[in-house]
Amino acid sequence: MYAIVDIAGQQFKVEKGKKLFVHRLDATEGSSLEFEKVLLLDDNGKVKVGAPTVKGASVSAKVLSHLKGDKVLVFKKKRRKGYQKMNGHRQYLTQVEIENIKV
Repeated sequence: MYAIVDIAGQQFKVEKGKKLFVHRLDATEGSSLEFEKVLLLDDNGKVKVGAPTVKGASVSAKVLSHLKGDKVLVFKKKRRKGYQKMNGHRQYLTQVEIENIKV
């Protein structure tokens, strides 16, 4: 059984016990969350597609930790002009573990 869920503006394929890194959520470590935006639900071959969401379906997850992602370097250059610009970015992430998918 799996579901496609919208979490913080991104879509994820989730299954029970799967761990995900999502954009930073406003929740304390160890707390449980409920995600209501279930876009698709597959229950052993029985597929339910939402319009836009599946009614009555939800996904519960537990917040494991808050962390920062790997550094992403952004390098800009214009050749023959002497222009170079280097910038770095680290995304704030939350690690969640899927506990249950409710139909």
